Amino acid sequence: MKNNEPRSSSSCAACKFLKRRCTTTCQFAPYFRSDEPKKFANVHKVFGASNVIKILNEVPQDQREDTVNSLVYEAEVRLRDPVYGCIGAIASLQRKMVELQHDLMVTKAHLAYYETKPSTTTSNCSLLDYDPNPSFYVDTSAGFMDTFTQNTFAMDQTGSNNEFAQFPFP
Repeated sequence: MKNNEPRSSSSCAACKFLKRRCTTTCQFAPYFRSDEPKKFANVHKVFGASNVIKILNEVPQDQREDTVNSLVYEAEVRLRDPVYGCIGAIASLQRKMVELQHDLMVTKAHLAYYETKPSTTTSNCSLLDYDPNPSFYVDTSAGFMDTFTQNTFAMDQTGSNNEFAQFPFP
């Protein structure tokens, strides 16, 4: 609900939670509707009502709705994961991104292998030609493989789950 929209006569979720009378100048009312009590309860549990008011007063009027949405998200994540909170969610997404980049690199290497492999059939996309361990994994003369890729493929072939196995240690 925006600030310029008329409000219903019922109290906002914040005033209901805090057990106080909701006035027309209530700072919580535009952002915590009466039909979403859990939303304010989570924010209050993590940040406290006075801190939310302080944060909203420091933010320009046109950014307050986004700020409240951010506070709601942060509170929900913090309640799900009290130790890491949003940082845990960010780290999880970064790990997923690294895994997807690795998968993309492996797929590009397979594609490059099949583009350079001489085809003995009339079709370049034959499943019978699939070689799960092509010799180019360790062939540095091919020119399109770098050390990181070779070490990563070597890690895949050994089945290691060590995240740092692709880095050679002296």
